[in-house]
Amino acid sequence: MIDLILASSSPSRLRLLESAGIKPTVLVSGVNEEAEEFDALSPSELVIALAILKAHTVKEKAPSNSIILGCDSTFEFEGKSLGKPGNKENAITRCKQLSGKSGYLHTGHCLIDLKQGIELSERSTAKVEFAQMSDTEILDYVESGEPLNVAGGFTLDGLSAPFITNIEGDPSGIIGLSLPLLRKMIITLGYSWPDLKNK
Repeated sequence: MIDLILASSSPSRLRLLESAGIKPTVLVSGVNEEAEEFDALSPSELVIALAILKAHTVKEKAPSNSIILGCDSTFEFEGKSLGKPGNKENAITRCKQLSGKSGYLHTGHCLIDLKQGIELSERSTAKVEFAQMSDTEILDYVESGEPLNVAGGFTLDGLSAPFITNIEGDPSGIIGLSLPLLRKMIITLGYSWPDLKNK
């Protein structure tokens, strides 16, 4: 059995792992995702850089035989990275931007196997298409508070699900952690998927 450390405060990521039978130890990285040093990176580069940084930030606190998982997500729309809206005004603007359009949700993953001294990083990307949203729907959604602290201002597993008309790619990657990609990375490290499960 592998002791998996999740370097994230995201309830969605924890829920995804638990739904697959994995109960990780959560160590929050506390990384500032909005730091200016990341501004020059493309959305697809940004998620890898932040996933690596998050995993490394908790490395000193993690048990020596554990595997650390760092993740980061952003939504790419018209070439720009749309992170968390942070407030209602931004969330309303974001919803109006995305209404009837599509973009790409990138999620970066970094695994550090402390026992073997191996580090892997990978990215999952999925295309997300949105329905035309009315002003009433947008205001109702933003008032819920859900979009304020999630990448792109929407979640596939929450109140915005009725507005997502099509996805091309891995659904769990859109939620914040690609389970098929994690499985592939665990196998690359020489383990089997059941090794991760808490028996």
